[in-house]
Amino acid sequence: MLFVTIQELEAAINYWRSQSPSEGDELRLCPEASALAKPYALMIVQGAQRIPVDVLDELARLAIQQFQKIS
Repeated sequence: MLFVTIQELEAAINYWRSQSPSEGDELRLCPEASALAKPYALMIVQGAQRIPVDVLDELARLAIQQFQKIS
């Protein structure tokens, strides 16, 4: 089983934010950063350091995989 760490999620969120900065008055995140922010927040609340990749939804999984390819 493959895992993603909280540090990888944070780096991926920052990458996607740099590729597509927040928009609008509400500073809405791009779809990739938004999809990764949800499991990231849950990990913080739960005190988790890593989660299985297969628990991520499709958009989050694609976003982390694309980030991993470039880093």
